[in-house]
Amino acid sequence: MPEIWPNFFLVGAAKAGTTSLYAYLSQHPQVFFPHIKEPHFFTQVRITRAQRRFVEVITDRAEYLQLFTSAHGFSIVGDASPSYLWHPEVPERIRARVPHAKIAIILRDPVERAHSHYLMDYREGVQDLNFYEALVRDMDRREKGWGISSLYYELGQYAQQVKRYLATFHRSQIGIFFLEDFRRDVTGGLRKLLQFLELDVAALDRIDTSTMHNSFAAPRNELMRYLAGAKIPRILGQTIIPRKAGVFIFEKFFLRRAFKPPIDPRARKLLRELYEPDVADLEKTLGYSLPQLRCSWLDA
Repeated sequence: MPEIWPNFFLVGAAKAGTTSLYAYLSQHPQVFFPHIKEPHFFTQVRITRAQRRFVEVITDRAEYLQLFTSAHGFSIVGDASPSYLWHPEVPERIRARVPHAKIAIILRDPVERAHSHYLMDYREGVQDLNFYEALVRDMDRREKGWGISSLYYELGQYAQQVKRYLATFHRSQIGIFFLEDFRRDVTGGLRKLLQFLELDVAALDRIDTSTMHNSFAAPRNELMRYLAGAKIPRILGQTIIPRKAGVFIFEKFFLRRAFKPPIDPRARKLLRELYEPDVADLEKTLGYSLPQLRCSWLDA
């Protein structure tokens, strides 16, 4: 039986709605996604021992291909690893294996992206500092990488990330979308994505978009936040409890509904100054303005 490689890559950015799009697209009858959303195979992530309980990765070729053994007959076979946008070698690695691949890039206001990333780390017990201090400390780290440092700032440097894909694949193979557009009109955004993938848009009627996946929630209390990040509960959750059950338990008992806290003004100012040239560079590359990437900047 021939090997099945994915022909569609939802490459990020991280914290830009890829989990929701993975869930929505998985409902389309012509789309196959594996049960592991983010295998990170083409990044070949080498994570630290401390991070192994937080980041699930697949680096073995046979193990990766095993994810897609049930994908026969599907028009679109997908991999939704957000590290693929950030890592500089991934576009060439994908092209070498799947030169005809479709690439969907989902971008988000980079200041909001960094803040959302921090809040996720905080609720899961990975981070204890306030946002500004965590941002500055992470930027000053000597050793950086996916699963090594948080990359709060670096993951929002979109210009070079997008340019790498544009230089590697034909423009018709790349779709650039924005989280803010999906927030405003999720059905319209999905329709554009399905058209890009050349899929039947009539299936939109059967896709449930009522839930925003991986959206903000606060830790229920400090004990739950501590347990979320502690080694033993993490190991038990990854080795004994099925993944879907583990996610349900975490969301049901460890988190609570809450209003998202405002962005620290110091962090907002710092990030705006850092990102402005990058967003301007991306606008020049794409040939159109990107107000979607400056949504939070006007609140300063």
